[in-house]
Amino acid sequence: MTTLRGLYAITPEPPLSIQAQGRQVEQAIAGGARVVQYRDKSRDRAGDRERRLAEARALLAICRAAGVPLIVNDDAALAAAVGADGVHLGRDDIPPGEARRLLGPAAIIGVSCYDRLDLAEAAQTAGADYVAFGSFFPSSTKPLAVRADLDLLRRARQRIRLPLVAIGGITPENGAALIAAGADLLAVVSGIFSRPDPEDAARAYTRLFDLPDA
Repeated sequence: MTTLRGLYAITPEPPLSIQAQGRQVEQAIAGGARVVQYRDKSRDRAGDRERRLAEARALLAICRAAGVPLIVNDDAALAAAVGADGVHLGRDDIPPGEARRLLGPAAIIGVSCYDRLDLAEAAQTAGADYVAFGSFFPSSTKPLAVRADLDLLRRARQRIRLPLVAIGGITPENGAALIAAGADLLAVVSGIFSRPDPEDAARAYTRLFDLPDA
């Protein structure tokens, strides 16, 4: 399996054109993104499945060419349909074991654990490949998300063998503290994709993993 450490780039909503989204993801990867997540919550609207299939396939081609895994948010069926590298599951999604049966033994299964260590322990037991905590800071993507703290990461580092993902309002200025507390990956949306130069923005996060205490 790909080593899960570094910048985890998550595509923003609402979606751009396939071409514009692809260019942004290419720039993020050029800046050092080690994992890309395709995130689109509009799967219940008429006609969206075809668009989402096309977008996911386009991003998968970009990620495969760069040797970077593509994770699909929430939708294991979509991940299976396009042959993505894995799926990220939230509290309302199918269990990790069911996703594993659908996607196969090599798939990367991630699970959101919010501010709860017990959920991370359950995900680890269920066969997840990484767990995600957050929001650590105020987030424009999820302004009502529960808040996690650095101590949660420290405790998780002691009790969880899986890679730990930190998400929520992460900037190049506050990201180093998360890595020092135990985060293996920093998941970022607007900090990359709302910037004029996504490659340069991604590089600012990537450099945090090269700091002496990282």
